[in-house]
Amino acid sequence: MAVLRKVSTDKAPAAIGPYSQAIVCGDMVFTSGQIPINPATGNVEAEGITAQAEQVMQNLGAVLNAAGTGFEKAVKTTCFLADMGDFAAFNAVYAKYFTTNPARSCVAVKTLPKNVLVEVEVIATV
Repeated sequence: MAVLRKVSTDKAPAAIGPYSQAIVCGDMVFTSGQIPINPATGNVEAEGITAQAEQVMQNLGAVLNAAGTGFEKAVKTTCFLADMGDFAAFNAVYAKYFTTNPARSCVAVKTLPKNVLVEVEVIATV
């Protein structure tokens, strides 16, 4: 049976419920969805899809780093948008970070936590 290791860093928003920022299982890491919370303040400060997507990527980068990996090792992402009309602007930010083009799902959802515009989760190798 694989040993599970919880990942935690103060460089990304703390979990606000009964979950971990990420879990390492074997040579894979599974992140929880990251939303654009500024980890220094605990608040959503970024406005607009571009700024919110940048904060999400910074948060994901911190979690991946704490797990011992990075964006270049991403295997699969799942992206949630509050409005599919933001797809092109989101993609422009996403492409700067996920340069290896991992597999991806991107869906529009009715509402995200704290009424943010974007949430992203990642599966990566460690």
